[in-house]
Amino acid sequence: MKNHWRDRINVDPAICHGKACIKGTRIMVSVILDNLAAGETVTTVLDSYPTLHAEDIQAALSYAAELARERIVALPEAA
Repeated sequence: MKNHWRDRINVDPAICHGKACIKGTRIMVSVILDNLAAGETVTTVLDSYPTLHAEDIQAALSYAAELARERIVALPEAA
């Protein structure tokens, strides 16, 4: 499940200026992480963004962990 986040996150230059987003939404990964960092619970985030799923939040966390390793991370572009 190491790269599971790649199934749920992508970058599309036409959506949110090419920022990493949850696939099929305009919800940026940074918005999810900002909410969690501010102390919001997963349940609260899911309630605030009804199109999100718990797996999307886990993918955002996994993506952030990957970036924290300070490696270059290739993001899948929208098809």
